[in-house]
Amino acid sequence: MSEPIIRVENISKRFGGVIALNEVSLSIFPGEICCLVGENGSGKSTLIKIISGVYAPDEGDIYLNNKLYKKLTPIDSIREGIQVIYQDFSLFPNLTVAENIAINHQLAHRKNLVNWQEVEKIAREGLQRINIELPLDELVENLSTADRQLIAIAKAILADARLIIMDEPTTALTQKEVIALFKVIIDLKERGISTLFVSHKLNEVREIAERTVIIRNGKKVLDQDARGIDIATMEYHMTGRRLDSSNIAFSPPGDMHTPLLKVENLSLRHGFVDVSFALRKNEVLGITGLLGSGRTELALALFGELPADSGRIFVQGKEVHINSIQQAVKNQIGYVPDDRIQQGLFLDQSINDNIIISVIDRLVTRIGLIKSKTKNEVSNQWIQRMAIKTPSGKLPVKTLSGGNQQRVVLAKWLATMPKILILNGPTVGVDVGSKAEIHELIRQLANEGIGIILISDDIPELFQTCHRILLMRTGRIVEEYQRNDIDEQYLYQRLIFSENQAKAVSED
Repeated sequence: MSEPIIRVENISKRFGGVIALNEVSLSIFPGEICCLVGENGSGKSTLIKIISGVYAPDEGDIYLNNKLYKKLTPIDSIREGIQVIYQDFSLFPNLTVAENIAINHQLAHRKNLVNWQEVEKIAREGLQRINIELPLDELVENLSTADRQLIAIAKAILADARLIIMDEPTTALTQKEVIALFKVIIDLKERGISTLFVSHKLNEVREIAERTVIIRNGKKVLDQDARGIDIATMEYHMTGRRLDSSNIAFSPPGDMHTPLLKVENLSLRHGFVDVSFALRKNEVLGITGLLGSGRTELALALFGELPADSGRIFVQGKEVHINSIQQAVKNQIGYVPDDRIQQGLFLDQSINDNIIISVIDRLVTRIGLIKSKTKNEVSNQWIQRMAIKTPSGKLPVKTLSGGNQQRVVLAKWLATMPKILILNGPTVGVDVGSKAEIHELIRQLANEGIGIILISDDIPELFQTCHRILLMRTGRIVEEYQRNDIDEQYLYQRLIFSENQAKAVSED
């Protein structure tokens, strides 16, 4: 067997009194696809930063290409062929595709003048190495998340990467884009380039991994060939408990005669066309589709952020006009966005302030002061109700894990007492334990009478929470399913098929 690209032995790292890593050992070999799995706070990020030279371990040894490093720096790691692609991709949004790909080469060779032909040649070579074509003169800020990720991979390849570490690479990708990324990873493998794939999405881990490593509470609890590991086993090792979804209790939806929400022939230019559906009390209605299907635009129209151009909306049998977020809230509609960091939270503000912001008008006195006692009481009520794990609501919300941050966003909108709640990707970037708890919470809210629209391309999530599922394609609702009438594989096939393929299947 060939020598490993990297080998860490008995690595430990402490931050004050907290043990982030406890005697963790790991080896990665040339051309290997290794998946690193663990809940938020398990130690995954700490291990990545030690491998990349950002952190120095308190104990243990690091071997890169069989060379011992007692004190590894980021430059050492890069020179030995280690490249990390973080979730923000470390790109310059105001530069072009070519400039972003070639910039490291230009800096490394200390170029004082830019040779634009050389820049384009370098960029084209980087993209060709991963069999991808992108417009070289396009600004990166105008590209999709998937395309930005490919640019980051091309940059890593040009830096002579032998091991590429991908930190949660599919968080913002659709199923179609995930398939394209996996093809790139397999192409890298065939060229002898290894991938350390860090993810919460266990169905993806099972699909791409050759070896699976699981960390829990700073300790490695599993390291073995991925072919012998099912999702239930991964969940158990990640959480230390069995997550049984086989006996999920669904409350029956309410009477269809007067639905909570009814949409008739709703259209939005460049968004969706002629959309009609109804949402009942106690119901969780799933809406799924690929990027560009119109699913998010539909959610934003119902919430008043992108008002529809035509069509009718009824809430509890009464026609309403939703041309602003304020009108949506007035009609008891809440919305949890898919990007909690950018759209759902004020990270530097306290947990209390984030929860009460949506109902702050109720807490203001006649002279414009906020009733601090009432504010704390309302916030603490929701912290307890949502089981938000924190020693104090006065702490900044950025101190919470991803799962607890998502609970804060939910609490913010539940405090408005909505009758209709729109959840757009409610568990994006959330670990498996918190994900199961959020799914249970969604079912509880439906049991209490709230009508929920859940927008997701996470197929297992749809099956574990929804009564009905609508499939959108090119801005239209093209199919409707009762959850019990189909299985996950069937829905997955319908989701990723092109429109022509879908027609061919239906004709058969």
